[in-house]
Amino acid sequence: MDCGKSTLALQIHYNHARQGRVGLLLTRDDRSGRSRVTTRIGLAKEAVEVGDEHDLRELASSPQIDYVICDEAQFFTLDHVEQMADLVDNDGVDVYAFGLATDFTSTLFPASARLFELADEVLRLQVEVLCWCGNEGVLNARVLHDRIVRHGERFVVGDTDNDDLHYQVLCRRHYRSGELM
Repeated sequence: MDCGKSTLALQIHYNHARQGRVGLLLTRDDRSGRSRVTTRIGLAKEAVEVGDEHDLRELASSPQIDYVICDEAQFFTLDHVEQMADLVDNDGVDVYAFGLATDFTSTLFPASARLFELADEVLRLQVEVLCWCGNEGVLNARVLHDRIVRHGERFVVGDTDNDDLHYQVLCRRHYRSGELM
């Protein structure tokens, strides 16, 4: 979180489209609550909202699709991840997936785990995300009423502008100790 995943997704989409490549921008449960890829720095672009019932191969069935960008990939299904691999292996489509590795309990999201298993390449983004103490932020804490929440529904979309529920990036030490500055 806060490392520029969605910003990079939009930048890659822009760069490919600028070179005449035809792409598909997909998202699932964007923080805006709409069919868009949005960033905390204010960038946004319309996207296809993927539901459980969607088959990514069908969405990308146009013969001219060159690439697919999947934002919030941690929320995609395991079938979607398999379909991403099919697009690459069987259709020659470049697939870029952007998402969080772990949830608020520091457990891998199922789709993220499968992406790690199948991906040709996995990159941690280079934007340095810091904990409040200045150390590298590596875990996303769910914060409700100024306290870290360690139990509850796995998929809750929140943002840093919500006073009651938000997520905060912490170093491992402060995530484990529950210190929020």
